[in-house]
Amino acid sequence: MMSRGLNMKRIGLIAVCMVFFLASVVFAGVGGGIEAREKVDLVPLVKWTLVFLAGLGAVFGASLAIAAKRFAVQIDPRVEKVKDVLAHAHCGACGYAGCEQYAEAVVNNPDVSPALCIPAGAKGAEAVALITGKKAEVKEPQFARVMCQGGTSKSRKKFKYEGVVDCRAAVLAGGGDKSCAYGCLGYGTCTRVCPFDALHMGNDGLPVVDIKKCTGCRKCEQACPKKVIEVLPASRMVLVACHSKDKGGDTKKNCDLGCIACGICVKVCPFEAPSVQNNFSRIDIDKCKVCGLCVTKCPTKAIVDHLPSRSKAFITDKCIGCQICAKVCPVDAPAGELKKMHAIDQGKCIGCGICTAKCPTQAIDGTFNAQEVFAAAAAKKAKQTVAA
Repeated sequence: MMSRGLNMKRIGLIAVCMVFFLASVVFAGVGGGIEAREKVDLVPLVKWTLVFLAGLGAVFGASLAIAAKRFAVQIDPRVEKVKDVLAHAHCGACGYAGCEQYAEAVVNNPDVSPALCIPAGAKGAEAVALITGKKAEVKEPQFARVMCQGGTSKSRKKFKYEGVVDCRAAVLAGGGDKSCAYGCLGYGTCTRVCPFDALHMGNDGLPVVDIKKCTGCRKCEQACPKKVIEVLPASRMVLVACHSKDKGGDTKKNCDLGCIACGICVKVCPFEAPSVQNNFSRIDIDKCKVCGLCVTKCPTKAIVDHLPSRSKAFITDKCIGCQICAKVCPVDAPAGELKKMHAIDQGKCIGCGICTAKCPTQAIDGTFNAQEVFAAAAAKKAKQTVAA
């Protein structure tokens, strides 16, 4: 800082000397003779130099004022108001470079939704809608999901990594130290980039998501070099937590909980949600009804169920004894004679809701559609937040 100050002083002195020199040239004339005197009166020189500089400053000031007025960009005051209600996380979840860019887009473009700032939540969406005169949308919450279960105790490594403790650095060393080329490296990059403290490293070397804090901003998803993290709607509770595209035998060697693409999930699903392609099993979240049947049948436990518990089905007095529930139940829980009221074995029932959906008289209750429940919960929460 001191050397910079000295340099600025030197520049200032040089500038003053140049001004005096130029002024002397102007008033003495280029090539003009200068009479040698014992004493030189500098007052007139300084006076006219100051007048010259003042005039020069006035010209430049007027020019800048005219340019500023001519090339001024009109800013809609609503942009600033929108910026004030956004989360200021600059996470990019809205699809724009930052909060300011999104604020400009949502004000100036009628097609841009006021609910794109996910960290701001329902309250922020409602505020943006009021400012822009648009209709607020109730969006389903989204959470980050870790699509790997190959922690330290469940997977193998191909070498010992001793470099920078960062997944992006580790992947430069031969793709990482995990034997599975698709598995989580476990060096916590996602936990460090999360602006909401929603990710922490678990005991087995895998990140754990706190859904109470997660806003679905996608920063962790973007930072993961292995693309292990996916941000998905909250109602998508049943997922294949594995991205391996290796053959079943190779996957089994690398990880105890990896998907071996056996296809059992495809066979047992009544909604045709799972599919296996290129040794890779994936559940279509738009078809999945979150029944959890594939979870119970998966031999390697590669399919995870994020729904803590399911309620059991029970039959009401509307039952006509058609036996359709017994035919469609994958675990043989319903039983009863034809044209007589049936009963469901609560010990066998997994709460999948298939019988509820197939019953022609709607005599079965107790189960639910997770997607509908989460959508209703999101709408209720949004109303409560806005009211508060």
